[in-house]
Amino acid sequence: MSASIYSNSQFTDSPYGLKLQRTITATGTTSITDIPAGIQRVYAIVIGGGGSGASYTTGGGGGGGAGGYSAGWTYVSTSVTVGTGGTGVATSASSANGSSSIYGMVMAGGGAGGDNTTQGRGGAAAGATNASIVTSSVSYTGAVAVAATGTSYAGGGSNAFSGGGVGVSSGGGGGSSGATGGQTGGAGGRGLITGGGGAVGTSGTGTGGAGGTGDFYAGGTGTSGTGTGFGGGGGGAGYTSVGANASANNGGNGGSGGGGGGGASTGGTAGSGGNGVVYIYY
Repeated sequence: MSASIYSNSQFTDSPYGLKLQRTITATGTTSITDIPAGIQRVYAIVIGGGGSGASYTTGGGGGGGAGGYSAGWTYVSTSVTVGTGGTGVATSASSANGSSSIYGMVMAGGGAGGDNTTQGRGGAAAGATNASIVTSSVSYTGAVAVAATGTSYAGGGSNAFSGGGVGVSSGGGGGSSGATGGQTGGAGGRGLITGGGGAVGTSGTGTGGAGGTGDFYAGGTGTSGTGTGFGGGGGGAGYTSVGANASANNGGNGGSGGGGGGGASTGGTAGSGGNGVVYIYY
């Protein structure tokens, strides 16, 4: 006999004995002034914004890394900050990092955008602070930061054509560094929140990498075809929604709740990272 936590209503994702009281999705800093005066400590789940994919005029860019995931007890604060996902653009050699979310003493960083200096590398996932290109950051639990393709609480980014690092938050997949021959972009790493897929831009047959497979939601698919009008990478799975599929040579957006954006190929528009979210229980 087996039981599934996803189909059995007796199972709950809430910390034992607590009730979800606030879900904050509005980005930026907002006030919270109505928590009852007798409440001294609350439990918070904090998720940072995902990084965008990268775009290049020739070839393809790497996918963005997932936003960080942190959870724990904190003192009551009167303000909360929810990080934004990095915005994907069509400008060559461009990407954008996600930004941090914080409530009280629980914080989660923003995922790194696909590398906009070394073509093809996917961005790293964030831990408690913002990730840096292909290197993740130390997590809220103290788990170490790792370099490209590394596995940790926050996974590393990737090299060209390789998959993103696996983690609770995972890295973006690698894109292409050339423009000829058959090519397949790297997929975002697997995790709770995942990185976007890498893009390929080639005169041959190109298939963009898929966004990483999440524990709750799927990543978006990359596009496939012959010629430079294809090869966009799929968006990574967020904590609260699926990653978007790529379209032509454009990357798919990361799912809400920190998913990384997919890379773009041959001047397409890279996928944006998903915004963060904060949950408060007491």
